[in-house]
Amino acid sequence: MIALTPELLRRFDVPGPRYTSYPTADRFVEAFGAGDYILALEQRRTHTGRAQPLSVYVHIPFCESLCYYCACNKIVTRHHERGDQYLDYLERELDLHVQHSGPDQAVSQLHLGGGTPTFLSDAGLVRLMDLLRRRLRLVPGGEYSIEIDPRTVTRERLQLLAGLGFNRLSFGVQDFEPAVQKAVHREQEAGQVFELVRAARELGFESINVDLIYGLPLQTPQSFARTMALVRELRPDRIALYAYAHLPERFKAQRRIATADLPAPADKLAMLAQAVAALQAGGYVYIGMDHFALPQDALAVAKRQGRLHRNFQGYSTYPDCDLLALGVSAIGRIGATYSQNAKTLDEYYDLIDQGQIPVVRGLALSRDDLIRRAVIMALMCQGNLVVESIEQAWLIDFGRYFAPELAQLQAMQAQGLVQVGSDEIAVTEMGWYFVRGIALVFDRYLQADRNRARFSKII
Repeated sequence: MIALTPELLRRFDVPGPRYTSYPTADRFVEAFGAGDYILALEQRRTHTGRAQPLSVYVHIPFCESLCYYCACNKIVTRHHERGDQYLDYLERELDLHVQHSGPDQAVSQLHLGGGTPTFLSDAGLVRLMDLLRRRLRLVPGGEYSIEIDPRTVTRERLQLLAGLGFNRLSFGVQDFEPAVQKAVHREQEAGQVFELVRAARELGFESINVDLIYGLPLQTPQSFARTMALVRELRPDRIALYAYAHLPERFKAQRRIATADLPAPADKLAMLAQAVAALQAGGYVYIGMDHFALPQDALAVAKRQGRLHRNFQGYSTYPDCDLLALGVSAIGRIGATYSQNAKTLDEYYDLIDQGQIPVVRGLALSRDDLIRRAVIMALMCQGNLVVESIEQAWLIDFGRYFAPELAQLQAMQAQGLVQVGSDEIAVTEMGWYFVRGIALVFDRYLQADRNRARFSKII
């Protein structure tokens, strides 16, 4: 069991990307547009990539109320009929994709995120899954997940979701303390969450995740310890423990949070150290970054077996594959390209009305990008990089190609975070908690400009 002291956390708490992709989304350019994306789709259609199942992400931007901490792309409204209009456009967008990629493509992974996907009515959820199934083929045994605001569902709605084929749920809890909930404008009773998790288990969902945030206004180490005690009692299969990044200059909703109410940096680090200790004592396996899972969960099994992967939704048990992204602001990946849809609803609707795929920016990866992505993902997912495998795959001399990076790693090796040998680089047990910091050593873009203020801190 690793003891994360405040001193250790403070020393390595630097800004850095989450590396759900490399290069990261801030490197996308408008020079990459819908035409480039269509070319990637058509290349997939004519090459062997089409034989590999797709991953699909659908962004539902609507929320009934504003959570002050939120940095997601969302639209706050109580007009649920807007969800019906949005589905009209999602259907038209999907048709545009299928025109170029071909129909009946296999899908092994589907994720509905937001916003609040359960903002959609029961009829809307049924319609969404129907339009997906009529154009794509969701394979048996796939991973089909949806994000849940506990305030928007009942046991009956969970039963509907199970009937629609969803087998994984992610509940947004954040904190169980009433005062903290009120401070961030997200009030929900612990009893309601417990009832929903119990119902989800009875309905046969394969994996249940709970999202938590530390560093929120009015949180203290003592109050967060009470939340963690309830979480251990709830015992979800997975836990995502995120650090709150207060960036009111970038996210308007966060301006409603009084800076004076935020916990001091030392208290925030103490919360993390306590939470990690509590989860380890409760039998949870540390997956990487901010994810924990019970030993029998597929994510923990994948880590033990070296099959862990990473995509725009975070850690995954499924191999790195092409990602079809639908909806406003959604980010996808086809082949060696990344793409992002229009970020505003008006622009998204307008492009579809013009008969255009709503991609407005992206990136075609260079050979160097691909090499560095392979290195970063090996470190982020397996915590181990075999030098020979990179050299053979990319025909490089690893020591020469990454000489400056290897020099930087020497300092981290001296601090016990990584072991660097001639044949491999291995993240230590302690280093797993700072793996973002290890990975960013290989980020050519970040090393070049040193402008990291736009990123949240690693801890």
